This record gives sequence, structure tokens and C-alpha cells, in this order.
Amino acid sequence: MRSLFSMIAGCMALLAMSAAGPALAQVTVIHAGSVLADAESEPSGPATITVSEGRIVSIEEGHRTPTGEVRVIDLADKTVLPGLIDLHVHLTGDPGGDYRQGTVDTEEYATVVGTKNARITALAGFTTVREAGSGETTAFALRRGTAEGLIPGPRIVAAGPPLSIVGGHGDITGFRPEILDLFANPFTCTGPVECAEKVRRAAQRGSDVIKITATGGVLSQQGRGLGAHFTDAEMKAIADTAHSLGLKVMAHAHGARGIEAASRAGIDTIEHSTFIDEPAARAMRENGTVLIPTLMAFKGVSEGLGKGIYTPVVEAKIRDVYDQAQVFMGQAYRWGVPIAFGTDAGVFDHGRNAEEFALMRAQGMSDREAFASATTVAAEVLEMEDQIGRLAPGYSADIIAVDGNPLEDVAVLEDVDFVMVRGRVIE
Repeated sequence: MRSLFSMIAGCMALLAMSAAGPALAQVTVIHAGSVLADAESEPSGPATITVSEGRIVSIEEGHRTPTGEVRVIDLADKTVLPGLIDLHVHLTGDPGGDYRQGTVDTEEYATVVGTKNARITALAGFTTVREAGSGETTAFALRRGTAEGLIPGPRIVAAGPPLSIVGGHGDITGFRPEILDLFANPFTCTGPVECAEKVRRAAQRGSDVIKITATGGVLSQQGRGLGAHFTDAEMKAIADTAHSLGLKVMAHAHGARGIEAASRAGIDTIEHSTFIDEPAARAMRENGTVLIPTLMAFKGVSEGLGKGIYTPVVEAKIRDVYDQAQVFMGQAYRWGVPIAFGTDAGVFDHGRNAEEFALMRAQGMSDREAFASATTVAAEVLEMEDQIGRLAPGYSADIIAVDGNPLEDVAVLEDVDFVMVRGRVIE
């Protein structure tokens, strides 16, 4: 009987260990050919990075011979640098498809899709992402799964469902009235009081950041243009309420007046910003609002034109924004608007995130500035600049390796050879 009890106790211990997720190796030593610690630095010579309990312990010159039981990773022919940050992804969705599929697919299936895309995103070198709109629980489930090491993927800062106006971009549209009544969106709001309440509800449910759709959108089933949606009072109520809860607000915005109004209301980041003009740029500068350009979104949707992927309404809007998408970030850059990295992955295939760098360079950014936008600058947007975005003792062991020097050619980041997230190697 005692042996039976011992066997049961042993099985329970094993199950408890499994539930806790994979254990981190006690000490990992990386022999790097060169270390690019951050966007302000230059690549070093050979170096040894020591990692323990998910954090960087030390970075030393030369290849040190470890003692004791340690895991050694040989990257002696690679440039080792901080993991990249994408401030606008949709892990739980894939590009294309019929918009009506949303009436069929479950939250559980979206989480399965997100699990697939989390691994793909990490393998592409992105060790932190901001999930910019998803179902009611999916992004939060993924956030926990990657944090606990149960699934491979990046650190996730999750918005959850976006806030929108009734019938606007982000709401459920394109169906008969009786179908719309069945699928009523609980995250629409009208008026400052209700919008403030919905922010509090999002915070209660676990949002790390509040996402709103401040203007019309390209991929929604409406042909009404891309102008402002929320009133000034509604957006100010959203921003003030979020800030009182310690949360930032990210706003999908295409039209210039929507961009300007969101910036003046205190919104923290503007996503897309296609039709930005000088007054809108001035408002962003004056209020410290950061632009997340998502150039890959425009490239991705344009690749689908004429292939039966989008409805005629959506195809028309894609064609309307195409020319402006080739120049708007460059305009904002020249007007002095702060810019950080984000792609809108999910509108295009996950894993292609790093193609954004070449598009940023084509609109006027230097290679160093583009690299900074996805490391130190993005970390500041997340208020995590003391944890991620550079390689230094005490920082999270979010580490990638590539051939070449991204400060000379940022496109080398499109081919990542090694990824570690929070001390865990992504295989």
C-alpha cells in the first residue's frame, strides 16, 4: 500500500511540474561572434553572454570557458542582438478569407490559430508584440501561455477587443439586421460616459492597452470613407479613463482629422495614419503621440487585389489608399513625428514582419533608425525600456542572432537564425 501511495504522489508531482510549463535551464552561455547591444551602439567583437532565470547576467569580451553544469550555445559566426518588438499584430487571425467566417469560427479555434502564429512570430525574431485587437479571451489566453512557457511565442501585450462606434470600423457589419442583432458587439459605445465604462470593462477583463478605431477602416464592409468616428468628447473620455487606470490607448486612424482629434484627446499611439497632413502631424508632435505606420499592411492587402479575396467595397478602398501608402510615413518622418515599429501582421502572413524595415527605409529612415524603432523606441512606447529593447545585465534574455550588421543593412533582420524569449530558446 505504501508503494502505491508513493506512486500516486510521484505521478501528482510530475503533473504539477508539467502544469507549471517547461523549466528554464539554470545557466545558459552564448558565445557570440559579435554583440550589437542596442541601436546606439556598434557591434562588438567576440563576446560571452550569460543567461540565468530568464535574464541576462553578464556580457563579457571574448569566449569564456564555462564551469559547472551550463548549456553552451555557439553563435560564434553570428551577430547577436536584442529581440525585436512589433507594436501592432493580430496573432489570432490570418490574412484573406471571407469576413462571414467570423460567424462560424469559435474563440477556441482563434486561440489555436494564435498558437500557430505566436511560434511563427517568435521564429521571425520578434520576442515582444502588442496584440492590437482580438476576441474577448483569445489574446489573454495566448499571453498567459507564452508567459508560462506552455507554448512557444513572444511576450504579448494584449489589447483584447477594440472599442468602436456602433456600425463603425471594428463593429460587426455587412449582415442583415436580424443577424446583426444576434451578434451584437459588447465593445461599442456612444457618448463619453458609456465609452469610459467600456474602458473600465476592458481593464477589468485583462487588457494591457486599450485599442480604439478612431476612424473608418480599409477592411471593414463599408464604403463610407476613412474619416473620424468617435467625437472629441468620447475620445477624451477614453484616454482620460485609460490613463487613470495606468493604461495607454492605441488608435486605428487613417483620416487626417481623426488623427488630429485623437492626438489632442491624449491618445498615445496612432496606428496607420495614412492621410496624415501637417496639422495632424503638428498635433502628434505637440502631444507626444507616436506613429505606428504598419506599412506591411498596405503591401499585404495590395498583394490580394484582383484575386477574389476581398469584397468589391474593400477592393475599392484598397485602391484608394494605395498611392498614399507609399509616401505617408516619409511625410510624417520629415514633419518630425515620432515613429515606432508595427506591422499589422495578420493582415499579411505572420512571419513576414521584418519586411517592414525595408519599407521604412524606402520612405526615408536610416537603417539605424529603423532598427531603433523596433527595439529601444518600441520599448519606450511600452514603458518597458528597463526590461527589453537592448542587451544588458538585468534585462530580459530576449536575444536573436543574424548574419551581418543591421545598422548597415536592416534587411538582414528578415533572416533570423536563433531566437531566445525570456531565456527560452524557440526551436
